[in-house]
Amino acid sequence: MNSLKWMKNPSLWLLMMACVATFSLLVAACSDDEPSAPGPTPTTNDAAYITDQDKLAMILSLRDLEGDKGRLYEMNYTTDYKLDEALNSNITSTRTLLGFIQQHLFDTATPKSAGSRYATPKLTFDAGCSAYACPDKSTGHYLMGRNFDFGHFRTGTKERIMIPAIVVHTAPKGDKKSVSLVDGQFVYYESGFYTAEGTDLSMLIALPYLVLDGINEDGFAISVLKLDGNHTWQKESGKKNIFTTVAMRMLLDRASTVKEATEMLKQYNMVMDEFKASYHFFMADATGDYAIVEYTNPINTGDSYPDSLEVLSGHDTLRYVTNFYVSPTMVNTADGYNKSQHGMDRYKILRESLKKSGYQTTFEEGMDVMRSVAQGPGDTLDTGFTQWSEIYNLTKKRVTLSILREWDKRFEFGIEQ
Repeated sequence: MNSLKWMKNPSLWLLMMACVATFSLLVAACSDDEPSAPGPTPTTNDAAYITDQDKLAMILSLRDLEGDKGRLYEMNYTTDYKLDEALNSNITSTRTLLGFIQQHLFDTATPKSAGSRYATPKLTFDAGCSAYACPDKSTGHYLMGRNFDFGHFRTGTKERIMIPAIVVHTAPKGDKKSVSLVDGQFVYYESGFYTAEGTDLSMLIALPYLVLDGINEDGFAISVLKLDGNHTWQKESGKKNIFTTVAMRMLLDRASTVKEATEMLKQYNMVMDEFKASYHFFMADATGDYAIVEYTNPINTGDSYPDSLEVLSGHDTLRYVTNFYVSPTMVNTADGYNKSQHGMDRYKILRESLKKSGYQTTFEEGMDVMRSVAQGPGDTLDTGFTQWSEIYNLTKKRVTLSILREWDKRFEFGIEQ
């Protein structure tokens, strides 16, 4: 192919550059199988809403960490995702988050090509999950374990959609570096999407705001877990609104400890979407602190919304959490500890496992705890499928990851200091 043809076709030129350029990693990834280090994944797909060359090059730097399986990808996010603008944009739902992405992160409101086949991007959020935090009894390090459980199915069928998990590294100017995990199906990407013919890659620009769990350079880690009932909706006068995943991005970028994170949350009105579901946060840090953050409402009737922030910590029974309210305020509501069954089996396993170990584990024991509450393909609940499992070492600022209950195949990520 002659050079003139490459120069006249920017997409081909970007593809060539992505394939030959050295990808500067914030983190090394490895597995027990010790595969050769993967290079940038070639793709001929377009990003119809992106024209900026730096953004395009970043999108084309996405790597398949297993070579060509399409299950686990990694991106070094290098452009500005405009957090301050997000915090000032009244984002209160997946709909308004998409509006922010279209207005502030896309380069064009319509596809670049007339008559483009690319549909307007979509967003969706949900989650199940289990999490815990405790010291490592062999090293004294502090650990946080996390299973992300979510079963995606094709509408009206029992056909399971296999997702791409995406590891996202961010290093925003003036803020903290972090590594976080994204479920690509939340923007309608399926396993193998990156090289599947006709996939539009524009929504990769939204990755920082699709975070489901992560850790930053100070050893602060956070995860989000689903609750039943009405969505959180705070309305305190004089406070700006903040959306679930925007809040998580803010905390990873700007909080060093659990205490700092909870103080930051108090400055905003939390609004957790427009649908009948809410969430609580589980967080821990390198000082050994941990907390469950819930938004509660003891009335819990059909026309009421959780609106009181509670920070639950300081007792070993609060070192683990699944998918019902643990706050005493909510204990006798339909979605609280005494009545909800959502995640109760997993909660009891966590409780007994950690109590038996004296609320301390080794790394391997911690991974065994995650294995004991993992959910397989036989489960029928929509949240009953473990997409990934992690042990965060908050002291070393590293995370070890397994996907799809493949416990002997692990990937490790750290944060470059």
